[in-house]
Amino acid sequence: MLDAVALSEPRDRAEAANPPLSSCEARGLVYRVGNANLIDGIDLHIPSGALTVVMSPNGAGKSLLLRLLHGLIVPTSGCVLWGGRPFDEDLRKSQAMVLQRPVLLRRSVAANIRFVLRLRGSASSERVAEILEEVGLNAQAGQAARLLSGGEQQRLSLARALALHPQVLSLDEPTASLDPASTAAIEAIVKRASESGTKILFVTHDLGQARRLADDVVFLHRGRLVEHTPAGQFFEDPVSRAARDYLAGRLILP
Repeated sequence: MLDAVALSEPRDRAEAANPPLSSCEARGLVYRVGNANLIDGIDLHIPSGALTVVMSPNGAGKSLLLRLLHGLIVPTSGCVLWGGRPFDEDLRKSQAMVLQRPVLLRRSVAANIRFVLRLRGSASSERVAEILEEVGLNAQAGQAARLLSGGEQQRLSLARALALHPQVLSLDEPTASLDPASTAAIEAIVKRASESGTKILFVTHDLGQARRLADDVVFLHRGRLVEHTPAGQFFEDPVSRAARDYLAGRLILP
């Protein structure tokens, strides 16, 4: 049996009464495939502002939880609320997501940025150049996106996601297959976005990365929430046995 769960609470009464659109709450969240609950009764409050890292042993549900929170899949039961509202088209427009493998248009680097800017009616060359400069890709503006290195493609994917100034950015293992230099570049972009006010939900299996980035940590085991605590507490004094075993590098058996 798992140890006691440390659940998050709204940071203050004002947020609880008038939650911002970047504040998320999951209530009784279940996702079932066949007879198995892959996400099993999660109650979770994720406050605005913090850079939240989601961690778990492999197969425990971290990527699935991110997709549920982002509205890509519909829960079997329970609900996800952003700013106290069910996910709708307006909320979708206020969020962006970056996956482990970049999904880019078969166009130039600049055209990938221009495409999303046109969705908001403003795709000036100056704005495109400004966005590419922020992620260090201005020199590759005219190059085909598919010819970029893996790290450059992920930076372009991030630039495209951030071009519309989303209130929430979800990232699913965005550096899992990248070299250290590319990982550092991605982390720097994510940190700048967080410091600029974008709510970050970041899934990773990399403990070092989680220590570098996290303000708070959501930890899952067997599809259940076993811990949600400030990062310092999680890494220094985790509440659950599963988290202690995970941090110590021990095998976590079902």
